[in-house]
Amino acid sequence: MSAVDWATLALPGLVWGTSFYFIAEGLQAFPAALITPMRVGFGALTLGLFPAARRVRIDRVDMPRIVLLGVIWMAIPLSIFPFAEERVSSSVTGMLNGATPLFIAVVAAFMARRLPPKQQMVGVAVGFSGVVLIAVASGSGGDNSWFGIGLIFVALVFYGVSLNLAVPLQQKYGGLPVLWRAQMIAFVLVTPFAIPSLSEVRFAWGPFLAVVALGVFGTALAFVVMASNAGRLGSTRASVSVYIVPVVSLLLGALVRHESVAVLAIVGCAIAILGAYLTNRSRR
Repeated sequence: MSAVDWATLALPGLVWGTSFYFIAEGLQAFPAALITPMRVGFGALTLGLFPAARRVRIDRVDMPRIVLLGVIWMAIPLSIFPFAEERVSSSVTGMLNGATPLFIAVVAAFMARRLPPKQQMVGVAVGFSGVVLIAVASGSGGDNSWFGIGLIFVALVFYGVSLNLAVPLQQKYGGLPVLWRAQMIAFVLVTPFAIPSLSEVRFAWGPFLAVVALGVFGTALAFVVMASNAGRLGSTRASVSVYIVPVVSLLLGALVRHESVAVLAIVGCAIAILGAYLTNRSRR
């Protein structure tokens, strides 16, 4: 792999790792209910600029599943995170998101109605022990609350279900056409709920640009680069980028936003990433 390959491999994880920082910054001026429609709106506008997202025609029989993904992949979890970050620091939110591959594996086992292979069960067990450490170390400390952590777990469950349901559609049409349509559906669904909160806006350019970056980069371009990486480097190698997300979120939260992070939570984050890696490796 060339230096450019390594850079593009790391880019999605670096961008997604900043998402929770951008949410926290956006909350300084915009109510939580408004973050999601702004995010998916800018994301959908950006994805719409790519012909690969627009030129594929979706069969009518598959549209109900696209609508379902718009609800459970975009509208609900992306709406949960801003409300969670009113109660939980961005660094803790990012660290807990490192468990996303674990939730995907568990949901996949339920959908298949059979236990996963032994090696995968070991990875899930290791990963969730790390998640427990993050939660226990963070739940009663500083600005973090158990309710906020619970909201994050709910969002991760929705991620686990939706990402399993998205696989056959992405294999049939490609990732970008599915993602673009799901984001447009989510925008239509969440915008009416944000209108009553417009009076709470305290506009400032910094938070506004943070939400723009969240939509353009985190909700659109990172997916474009990830799809390109999967095509050029293979999906196995491309997925390595996901493990960067909690590390970037932790560093931004601690060093830029000066959030206090328990040492035990950092240990839990490392264990959760290890578990996610073991789980994904055994699935392959």
